[in-house]
Amino acid sequence: MKKLITLLVVVTFMAGVAGLASAQTQTLPKPEEKKMDKAGEKKASDKKMAARNANGTVKSASVDSVVVAGKEKGKDAEWTFAVDAKTKVKKAGKDVTAADLKAGDPVHVRYLEHEGKTVAQVITVKAGGTAKK
Repeated sequence: MKKLITLLVVVTFMAGVAGLASAQTQTLPKPEEKKMDKAGEKKASDKKMAARNANGTVKSASVDSVVVAGKEKGKDAEWTFAVDAKTKVKKAGKDVTAADLKAGDPVHVRYLEHEGKTVAQVITVKAGGTAKK
């Protein structure tokens, strides 16, 4: 009888430990399947786009684009950024349009490369800069 009770206690203890161990394990979510186009290939538009930054001075600006000259990796560079309805342009802490930018304004541009275009997300005119007249 003692052996039977001991065996029952051991089995109960082992079942309890196994239950606790399984409760502690974390179930991982299933990885999402990649979105495929009709040909079964991953769409280029599904890739995450990394935001990039550029600093320089405005060469020209219009309603739909801004040309900025600056340095990239120690060399002179020039970028043409597309401006769309989502682009935020800030000058002296106020929202303005890209057309309000003047040649010579020192700017910081946060942009994305999307479908072969360089699209500005945020253009901020740096303080202390003076525009060329």
